[in-house]
Amino acid sequence: MAKKSKSSEKKQPKVHEELKGFDIKINAFGELSSNLNIERLNQFLNEKVDDIKLRDRNKGKDEEE
Repeated sequence: MAKKSKSSEKKQPKVHEELKGFDIKINAFGELSSNLNIERLNQFLNEKVDDIKLRDRNKGKDEEE
């Protein structure tokens, strides 16, 4: 009997503690389906991820005042 290679085993990716169990798939029509509410995901991203495009936005407003 042949041995199963380690690459054939499905490994779970490393995720942030708050996103344990998060799963997202793309169906045949190209639609995203997830087991996590999209509003919850957006809230997490807003808190944890620095948006490069919005970095300089606050600096410009401070100079105008």
